[in-house]
Amino acid sequence: MNRTAHVLLLVTLAALLQLTVTSRAQEATKAWASFEYLLGDWVGEGGGQPGQGSGGFTFLPDLQNHILVRKNHAAYSATKDRPAFTHDDLMVVYKDSENAAPRAVYFDSEGHVIHYAVTVSADHKTIEFTSEASPSSPRYRLTYLLTGGDASTLRFEVAPPGKPDSFSTYIEAKAKRK
Repeated sequence: MNRTAHVLLLVTLAALLQLTVTSRAQEATKAWASFEYLLGDWVGEGGGQPGQGSGGFTFLPDLQNHILVRKNHAAYSATKDRPAFTHDDLMVVYKDSENAAPRAVYFDSEGHVIHYAVTVSADHKTIEFTSEASPSSPRYRLTYLLTGGDASTLRFEVAPPGKPDSFSTYIEAKAKRK
């Protein structure tokens, strides 16, 4: 084979490899299309118990778009009943297989580990993370609601042990994309 044929073969192989990589990236991105509005950096202020807070979160794809990683930081001012404190958490959203419903695992600076089932509304405006019911443990629900192009509301609710559907709001916040 002459030099020109070798160069053409290498160029063709490189182009095919690039098409394969691009195709896989597009497939992975399609897998998270229902989360698209949450992707990026967000800042917000919250209300509810345990009090007023401020902070923000990010939702970003990782591991070549195979997972989504949410990082959150919130700071709460001191009150007459408690000192100032911060809360940090990390959540990984994943799929066990290409056609499986998304799931998530959550870790925070208080030592909590929560496994969530994830549901997305048909219009993709509401994404809900709900932990499994257990007779001896609280049940948690974290909901994101798209309220505008760059605005969302999030709500974290807790149901007491033995009453898995009796959720009450623990924290509610509004966030805007940075």
